[in-house]
Amino acid sequence: MNSISDHLVLNTGASMPVVGLGTWNAAPDQVGHAVEYAFLECGYRHIDCAAIYKNEKEIGEALTKVLGHGAVKREEVFITSKLWNTAHAKGDAASACQATLSDLGLDYLDLYLMHWGVATPADKGDEPLDKNGILITGKIPIRETWQAMEDLVRTGLARAIGVSNFTAPMILDILSYAKILPAVNQIELHPYLQQSKLVAFCHYKNIAVTAYSPLGSSGGWRDRKPPILLDDKDIVAIARNHNKSPARVLIRWAIQRNTVAIPKSTTPEHIKSNMDVFGFELSEEEMNFLKTLDRKLRFVNPEEWWNIPYFD
Repeated sequence: MNSISDHLVLNTGASMPVVGLGTWNAAPDQVGHAVEYAFLECGYRHIDCAAIYKNEKEIGEALTKVLGHGAVKREEVFITSKLWNTAHAKGDAASACQATLSDLGLDYLDLYLMHWGVATPADKGDEPLDKNGILITGKIPIRETWQAMEDLVRTGLARAIGVSNFTAPMILDILSYAKILPAVNQIELHPYLQQSKLVAFCHYKNIAVTAYSPLGSSGGWRDRKPPILLDDKDIVAIARNHNKSPARVLIRWAIQRNTVAIPKSTTPEHIKSNMDVFGFELSEEEMNFLKTLDRKLRFVNPEEWWNIPYFD
């Protein structure tokens, strides 16, 4: 496993680095420095963004510096962003993508994802709730949105398209009419939520899988404290055996499962450490043991804030 590749090949033929910098919950006044450091000092060539993160303009300013530096070329980097729920209508997807490109200072995205498989009205805010606290949804089928996503490939705004937070039935729906197949499904993955059957299904359909929150997260838990994955005694023990940090073990676990990991950090030492995962391997015994840690526990569950059973 030491020779595991630092990239995988999508069904489009494009190369996608298996470790990227996540930017969810990265503060706008910190994310730019993180991007510059990751690309210029740590060898990152992949960044994961989204319009709803409200920091793409700052990321774009950093990318302009990085690409203008001369040491990194546009064709060497892989930039992902995501279409938010308010722009699922056929006439809105292109405008949303163009706004993201403008903020990022780019001519095209390497990958553009449907952030969630649910549409909301364009004129009621980012996550509108009704009087009972339940998400207000729009009458826009996934098929309409996917066809708009396909148009982005045809017009050159995105080199590849995919989905995020999609279940197997949602993917099967898309596969029944897609003319351009999803290249990626980005889902929450870590030892507490392994989703092995969904990962295997995506791989069988030649859809790459990106693991978000690979180190755990507190972003989806409002008034409760989530378990801290990095403090799990079994993961700490494995990390100690390799003389590595728990974070590196978790990222290595992700890439040994043939998934892409996008850990988020704005701390330089963590950004650097998170990329240092190619010089060791987890044994088959360790990988099998980590399977036993699965709790089916979601750190990111929209039922917490939308009050709809999205994953049930």
